Amino acid sequence: MALPKKKVSKARSSKRFHANSHATAPTLVECNHCHEKKLAHVVCPNCGYYDGKEVIAKKESEAK
Repeated sequence: MALPKKKVSKARSSKRFHANSHATAPTLVECNHCHEKKLAHVVCPNCGYYDGKEVIAKKESEAK
């Protein structure tokens, strides 16, 4: 098995890692209930629904 001749510095290994990792924007999907944009696989902050079921009950004063 091949062995490295010299120690690879933290900066060099970090450069190699970060050259291939790109920051991506979070995936936004449309809520099935209120049709607002929300994060995928997360409860909708606008209406409180997830997967067609109400998970977080919103107060009437907040809804208006």
